[in-house]
Amino acid sequence: MIHAHQLPAPNATRHQQLIGAWLASYGSENTRASYRRDAILFCTFLDAAGLDLLEVRRAHLDVFARTRTQAGDMDTTLGRRIAAVSALYKYALTVDAIAANPADFVRRPKISADETTTAALTRREAMRLLEAAEAHSARSHALVDLLLSTGVRISEALTARTSGLSSDRLVIRRKGGKKAVIYLPEHTVTALRTMTGATGDELALGLERDGLIFTTRTGRPWPRNNAHTTLTTLARRAGIEKKMSSHVLRHTHATLALELGVPLHHLQDSLGHADPRTTRRYDHSRRRLANSSAHQVGKLFA
Repeated sequence: MIHAHQLPAPNATRHQQLIGAWLASYGSENTRASYRRDAILFCTFLDAAGLDLLEVRRAHLDVFARTRTQAGDMDTTLGRRIAAVSALYKYALTVDAIAANPADFVRRPKISADETTTAALTRREAMRLLEAAEAHSARSHALVDLLLSTGVRISEALTARTSGLSSDRLVIRRKGGKKAVIYLPEHTVTALRTMTGATGDELALGLERDGLIFTTRTGRPWPRNNAHTTLTTLARRAGIEKKMSSHVLRHTHATLALELGVPLHHLQDSLGHADPRTTRRYDHSRRRLANSSAHQVGKLFA
């Protein structure tokens, strides 16, 4: 039986120092941001149940998992949340804040390395989305163009800086903080330059001011959730009924690239996947009879 009591203060406040130290142990800004969101969500769940972060047992985590499933979390999202919570407790264990990790034996959803539930856009839908983005604003157009044309992650786009943008490429930071160079089509460079307002004279003289490419009107970083809201708005205006997210555009890029004959290993490099199985999930053509080895080799013996 799960017992709860009234807490004197929210868990995120009471254990701010522990959570902060745990997040600081990660070098990647993207990892910290993702884990922070999941930790705050978990703390909010504990607050509602009157549970203290350091008194949690496995049963509480099982309830949390069921609650998130009922809230609509996909298996991949739920798996990430549980992994984040487990990582927090592993850190707490190393600093003697707890005696055991309550997440050690929590069942996690089985995620197939060969499947993805994300629905990619068709070419026509992608063009309609791009047209809607262009009509909306220069910033929206630049973001959608960049995501569709290169397949970069939303975190990589929103942390890219003007100093990393040149005539045909962009320097980004991948997961883990590693720098990577992606090549840009001319129309993508034009969209980015139009949005940032950079001029040819500034570029020639090296006077272009450095800063984030994607910002708010006040010059602050463009929040990820706000960017996703913009994508949802654009999809609605474009008449796209599929669920929209930045990952849909990344999936669309990968799917279209494979349809156009880009080799799988080249796409893997472009997307920054460490495991080729991750890239292979986007290759829907491998399920077609005409592309099976049995169909092709069998012709030799007909």
